[in-house]
Amino acid sequence: MIDSIEDIKKFIADTNFKKIFILCGKKSFTNSGAKKILKNLLSDKETKFFFKNSELPIIEELIKIINEIKSFKPHLILAIGGGAVIDYAKIANVVDVRSDLPDLIINYSYPLKKKYTRLAVIPTTAGSGAEVTSNAVIYVDNIKHSFESEMLIPDNFFLIPEFLISAPSKIKASAGFDAIAQALESLISKKSNDQSVEYASKSLRISLGSFISFLNNPNFKNASEMSIAANLAGKAISISKTTVPHATSYPFTSLFGISHGHAVSLFFEKFFDFNYKN
Repeated sequence: MIDSIEDIKKFIADTNFKKIFILCGKKSFTNSGAKKILKNLLSDKETKFFFKNSELPIIEELIKIINEIKSFKPHLILAIGGGAVIDYAKIANVVDVRSDLPDLIINYSYPLKKKYTRLAVIPTTAGSGAEVTSNAVIYVDNIKHSFESEMLIPDNFFLIPEFLISAPSKIKASAGFDAIAQALESLISKKSNDQSVEYASKSLRISLGSFISFLNNPNFKNASEMSIAANLAGKAISISKTTVPHATSYPFTSLFGISHGHAVSLFFEKFFDFNYKN
């Protein structure tokens, strides 16, 4: 399941991708090593970069991204970053800007169009599994809303362990716990099935054996394992969806700036204890 830089090179070399729109976070794009590696791979392509500013995926920035994409008319959207970057790309590829967009999102009634173009994503964190999920999050007036459709699933994704190693410890910890929480929540979800249980169980077996070493001594091996664990957790929740710990985490992120995985962890044990006893 792990990919290499050579895999990305071959993919980007496709002559159909003459114009590539790159969506990323400025810090993560540089710190992950993606900037250095992709600089040469993109040298013969017409490119346009959009560096996200908001920590959360917010509607105001989403509108800017959609307008930039429509103006540039790319043959490929390449999202490189964490869950927020990937969610932006997933939504922007299936949504048009219109005056009633905020109301439609709030009422969960947006009529998704077909994909604008090909979407490929490269996660720089091992956590959300957004590269394989059929949902994406957007905030309107500090309140989290979700898009949900098979159309949101990226066309291609690449798991590059090298891009995870240099992330700050807080990001590693938050993202890693998010993957573990997703797998655990998937297992107890009423929407779980045999397939999601298989994904979640496998994810936990990997993450519980690699998470601490990835935090204390990140290397190619444990970064690879956490990439796979997050990917499997993403596949699990795409089927079963998450539960109360995730649902209650979002206000702590939007109102108090607590990172997503950390916010999920705040009452995680209490929710599981309550469910177990009742």
